[in-house]
Amino acid sequence: MTTAVAAPVAGPLAGPVAAPVAAPVPAASRTAAPVVTGIGVAAPNGLGTEAWWSAVLRGRSGIRPVSRFDASGYPAKLAGEVPGFVDAEHVSSRLMPQTDRVTRLSLAAAKEALDDAGADPAQLPEHAAGVVTANSFGGFEFGQQELQALWSKGGQHVSAYQSFAWFYAVNSGQISIKHGLRGASGVIVSEQAGGLDAMAHARRQIRKGAELVVTGGIDSALCPWGWAAYLAGGGLTDSEDPARAYRPFAEDASGHVAGEGGALLVLEGAEEARRRGARVHGVLAGHAATFDADGTSRLGAAAELALADAGVHPDEIDVVFADAAGERGADRAEAEAIAALFGPYGVPVTAPKSMTGRLAAGGAALDVAAALLTLRDQLIPPTTGTELPAEEYRLDLVTGAPAPATGLPLRTALVLARGRGGFNSAVVVRAAEA
Repeated sequence: MTTAVAAPVAGPLAGPVAAPVAAPVPAASRTAAPVVTGIGVAAPNGLGTEAWWSAVLRGRSGIRPVSRFDASGYPAKLAGEVPGFVDAEHVSSRLMPQTDRVTRLSLAAAKEALDDAGADPAQLPEHAAGVVTANSFGGFEFGQQELQALWSKGGQHVSAYQSFAWFYAVNSGQISIKHGLRGASGVIVSEQAGGLDAMAHARRQIRKGAELVVTGGIDSALCPWGWAAYLAGGGLTDSEDPARAYRPFAEDASGHVAGEGGALLVLEGAEEARRRGARVHGVLAGHAATFDADGTSRLGAAAELALADAGVHPDEIDVVFADAAGERGADRAEAEAIAALFGPYGVPVTAPKSMTGRLAAGGAALDVAAALLTLRDQLIPPTTGTELPAEEYRLDLVTGAPAPATGLPLRTALVLARGRGGFNSAVVVRAAEA
């Protein structure tokens, strides 16, 4: 079960504050599928949406040796680190002492998404806009620093900001405060599935009457404490070759690479977006979530339910963005689920996260951004590192170079995600109407 935690929406982030119900909006806006009007990205192969997307289409990876700390003594030495992010350029001097890197990345992505949407929350009714993010670690690096201060200097040297800077909900809270998003807000904790689950929760808020919700996921835990958690969880590759370390669906896949970043989107009611003349990136048409039980993967069930929720048939899906664990057993389970739903080699499949590593709660949110831009540009991004998928998987995996639309235009995409512990999530997005 995903976990929704109420996020602070005002004050010094000392605790959760209940938000009043948003102002009523027309019934059409509550029943129509919400639309995406803004995208903000912080990714290991590009800071900012267009820089990242350009790198993806060129097949440029952001996986490289860890530089945020000395990883020479660890079995895993590669990561996806967001390049060129100077914290002070994105966060005020007042906020710097009270925020972790993950919150600074989130604030940057939220600003880009709102700017892209051309949305001014101050022009909306007071409680009509909210924020629902996903997060897996909270402020891990901030917490590590304060633990070091506790044990080396004593409790009086622990920052008062430790009371909230480590918390999963802090990104939602700080975005809420920064942009005056005082409507219903929260955080979702379901690891790699979290970005999709957060969007589903945002969709529910819009159906209840919210006009705008900032949603998606950002994660960052590239510090010794976070690295210890990654290693304990298993699945990290010990390869030291950035070009061949993370090879989803490959015969010799050896695990994944961890990374930081993700994407935040602006989700709006369709009628509200139309009324203000917003440019629409696409439609969040369907979602479903399932949970594994007794060792049985239910990812395929999540995909089927998401298609049913969107009212689309499998033959209407033009591309699948795979979860792509990079581990033979998990890859096999996902490939079987895709083949069962679409038939062997029945739909193009891609995993652009092969260029970023797995970004925990940020990974699937970034895939949704990629899906929307795929439908915009009519180009399916490639899976790098993997030249050919293992024959047993029976996948039409896009590799090498972007695949252009052939025949009918690309109109509908399916995004799949699995979180540690058995979380499965699937989202269907459609291209914007002309």
